[in-house]
Amino acid sequence: MKAAPTQSARQFITGTALRLGFDAVGFAPAMQTDAAKAELRRFLDQGYHGDMGWLSERAEQRADPQRLWPEARSAILLGHSYAPDSDPLQVLSRPDTAAISVYAQGKDYHDVIKPKLKQIARQMVQEFGGDVKVFVDTAPLMEKPLAQAAGLGWQGKHTNVVSRAHGSWLFLGAILTTLELESSEPEIDHCGSCSRCLDVCPTQAFVGPYRLDARKCISYLTIEHKGMIDRTLRPMMGNRIYGCDDCLAVCPWNKFASATEEAAYRSRPGMVNAPLEELLQLDDAAFRLLFSGSPIKRIGRDRFIRNVLIAAGNAGLPALVPRVRMHLEDPSPVVRGTAIWALARLLPQEEIRRLQQERSPLEGDTTVKAEWDAISGSA
Repeated sequence: MKAAPTQSARQFITGTALRLGFDAVGFAPAMQTDAAKAELRRFLDQGYHGDMGWLSERAEQRADPQRLWPEARSAILLGHSYAPDSDPLQVLSRPDTAAISVYAQGKDYHDVIKPKLKQIARQMVQEFGGDVKVFVDTAPLMEKPLAQAAGLGWQGKHTNVVSRAHGSWLFLGAILTTLELESSEPEIDHCGSCSRCLDVCPTQAFVGPYRLDARKCISYLTIEHKGMIDRTLRPMMGNRIYGCDDCLAVCPWNKFASATEEAAYRSRPGMVNAPLEELLQLDDAAFRLLFSGSPIKRIGRDRFIRNVLIAAGNAGLPALVPRVRMHLEDPSPVVRGTAIWALARLLPQEEIRRLQQERSPLEGDTTVKAEWDAISGSA
């Protein structure tokens, strides 16, 4: 006979999670607050989700875990720290190198967290019965409001979870269960009057505290957006080629965070201060090899090279011209178009005019033509 899911179940789950390396555990009802539902609706109605159609396609399930799984009664939220051991913004002062978001410098967190969640879930069922489902950022479940309800932290003004113990550096996992578990004390907002995260944003993507227009967010632009990046935003991206840590890194609560103890999250070779010149040489096979096991692999080589070309254009280093120029022959129109933009920032105006005269009659793609036309209009 299974043990009753009382306080002992919470203690068992918490102990198991901590032994597996999780840094925070909390419990909440399997439901979203009215405020969380309203904020999701507002976000989608304003079109702030951009190309992320998957956010709107299953919005009703996302707004209510009961729509996702009607039998769910409790949510177990787990936090895994990926706090860096150095200032992630230092790389921004080195324009010849690539800035990669801290979360992507190690192993893909999905591959680290999901097996741990499954192990906890199996042991829960063995001890207490019930049914379970595990989630790591891939299902229509809003983990951040649930994490606040479970006491792990609060959604800061940058819209990410902030923990008093771990700052802005928490990956989240969730387990939904049919068991009725006593809820934790919800966390309250401790942002106060601080606005550092809003003020530091390179593209001014925040329309206000707790409100993000993803269409301007560098993380969205470099990871989720598939086409050409808006010309007005490219110069603001600097050397950020995958994600952006600015709003996370300046949070004062990070002073309480210790560097992650999870070896899988530590930076892999080639992820810190990687020279743009080297990254520009990656073909598809080399890209896949370098980023095997990394979340970066999911965006594909073409989108990645697009991002690196923008960084090259922003670097202002003529030495990068040969590597950029070779991408004028790339099969991808997005890569070719971005290479044109980068060259226009690296070459003298007379030289870019000569290059345009040589090539533009041969370019039939509308994406590429638009870049040449934009250069002509600004010349």
